[in-house]
Amino acid sequence: MPNEAPITVSQLNRRAKTLLEQGIARLWVEGEISNLSRPASGHIYLSLKDENAQVSAAWFRQRQRGPAIGFKNGDKVVAYGRVSIYEARGNYQLIIEQMEPAGEGVLKRRFDALKKKLQAEGLFAEDRKRELPALPSRIGVITSPSGAAIRDIVSVLGRRFPAVPVIIYPAAVQGEAAPGELMAALETAIRRDECDVLIIGRGGGSLEDLWAFNDEALARTIADCPIPIVSAVGHEVDFTISDFVADVRAPTPSGAAEIVVPNQQDWLHRINTLAIRIGRIGERKVQDRAQELDWLGRRLVAASPKATLQRQHDSLRENRSRLAATMRTRLLEMQNTTQALSGELLQQSPALMVERSIGQLAMLRQRLGGGAHDALSDAAHRIALLGRALNSVSPLATLDRGYAIVLDEDGKALTDATKASKGDEIRARLSKGELVATVTKILRKP
Repeated sequence: MPNEAPITVSQLNRRAKTLLEQGIARLWVEGEISNLSRPASGHIYLSLKDENAQVSAAWFRQRQRGPAIGFKNGDKVVAYGRVSIYEARGNYQLIIEQMEPAGEGVLKRRFDALKKKLQAEGLFAEDRKRELPALPSRIGVITSPSGAAIRDIVSVLGRRFPAVPVIIYPAAVQGEAAPGELMAALETAIRRDECDVLIIGRGGGSLEDLWAFNDEALARTIADCPIPIVSAVGHEVDFTISDFVADVRAPTPSGAAEIVVPNQQDWLHRINTLAIRIGRIGERKVQDRAQELDWLGRRLVAASPKATLQRQHDSLRENRSRLAATMRTRLLEMQNTTQALSGELLQQSPALMVERSIGQLAMLRQRLGGGAHDALSDAAHRIALLGRALNSVSPLATLDRGYAIVLDEDGKALTDATKASKGDEIRARLSKGELVATVTKILRKP
């Protein structure tokens, strides 16, 4: 007898099972189905054989997806799974996780047939696809609320443009019920009409895992959706029917988030650039009006008669009114533009950037108001100087120096003594008042 204590049969089978499961990785096995059994439990038991050997296999109900019901004895298949031992009997067996027909699988053939059909109907045509909005007000995501895809999408959206809200329409993305739930979520999003763009998708997986997105009814619902849709199913190498009918295909869910929103910093830079342009336009308008006032002032100085001075004064006043109205209009336009930009920034960007835009607007308004006030004050001062200059050369100023204007009985000015006769009544207009006199003597000019 060996010194080592014996082990039980159960212990032996358990050791053998551990060695097999740890020593052989999951793998694909090709063979022919035989001894197929479908007990009431829903599990499938079978053997896979070739010309020289066979192996028992078990396909448990919870792992069955896709075309499991259609397999029969004699079918050539490829099965994916792990090697194990059924301890109770010591039977070596393959635990199947996925199985499909050998060669080109059924799912692949169904995929190609549907793709060809929908392409012939024009559902993949580029001219029927809609453009995505430059900056959506709301983004809808149709996917599993517990999957990795939604976490990736929300993370990227929060990094690129956190001000845009995200609405999740939950749906299963795998299994027989998935196509119906995806269509129901899509129809809900269409009915609510609360999003500018939709993302539909899930993370990576096998062809069977992604099969819900190859459903014909779902594909037609996506094609008829009035809201632009981005399909983001699986990894970059994965393609589904949803990718072809959607308006845009993204390589991954994270890639979809990159596509639907711009970078916030780029938009903030654009807004700041527009604010600077508005300020420069305002400065040029003030400068143009100041030059116009200078030109009007020079014309006013060149005209000395009172009537011309009055006309220039009226023209200046009119131009001043027009200038003030124009400046008010321009200021209102710039204010409306800035308010629109500020409102957009308030909805789509951090509060700090909104406060910065409002400060720039206040500065612009102050500069515009100060420039207009200074220009109008200068013009009024010039008018006062011109009025005093005109008064200095006026005939009334001559009367102030002791001279008089002599008028005949008809009120006409007498410039020649010979035009008057003795006894004529004449009037002398002085600086202050008039004198009435009678001609008693006429002196001829020497």
